[in-house]
Amino acid sequence: MGLTTREKVISLVSNAVAVYSVKQEEGSLPENVTLFEFILKAMPDELKPELSMEVIDEVFEYVSSAHSS
Repeated sequence: MGLTTREKVISLVSNAVAVYSVKQEEGSLPENVTLFEFILKAMPDELKPELSMEVIDEVFEYVSSAHSS
């Protein structure tokens, strides 16, 4: 059984949040690139219709709370 489209989007958003955070800490990310723009660039075109701010917020909140515990 393969991943659902939503699961793929969540996985990619989670990965993009992690990479964005690391690049931001390293200072290797242009200052004018937002997390949302970074995620959009990382998301394959066929999955973009499933991407929403709610999914990004949900994943970001989960990742943040998981790393702070």
